[in-house]
Amino acid sequence: LAALISLSFGGAVGLMFLMLGCALPQYNQYWPLFVLFFYILSPIPYCIARRLVDETDATSNACKELAIFLTTGIVVSAFGLPIVFARAELIYWGACALVLTGNTVIFATILGFFLVFGSNDDFSWQQW
Repeated sequence: LAALISLSFGGAVGLMFLMLGCALPQYNQYWPLFVLFFYILSPIPYCIARRLVDETDATSNACKELAIFLTTGIVVSAFGLPIVFARAELIYWGACALVLTGNTVIFATILGFFLVFGSNDDFSWQQW
């Protein structure tokens, strides 16, 4: 129960940083909200690979490694997009810093979710 509460708090704090980077009066640009697509896409490759791969195999698995590679590309893109926006002067650098802070918190929360609920016990993310 404590893990679930801390994960929801982490998600709320990360989204708060993202919204502050968009909605503060001195920034007032909503381009950074495109990062939300990366939040949705990031766990999908690993979830698909987790369903397809047998966990009893101790050797390396190409499907799981490809999923981790794709997830890494999505996460790096989520960090790169606000920097590209700031370099193109679509958003201010302060907004970029807030969005990058929100990215760090959100992706740490997603990682924490998989670490806490990733085991194959009775209450796991695989039921969802």
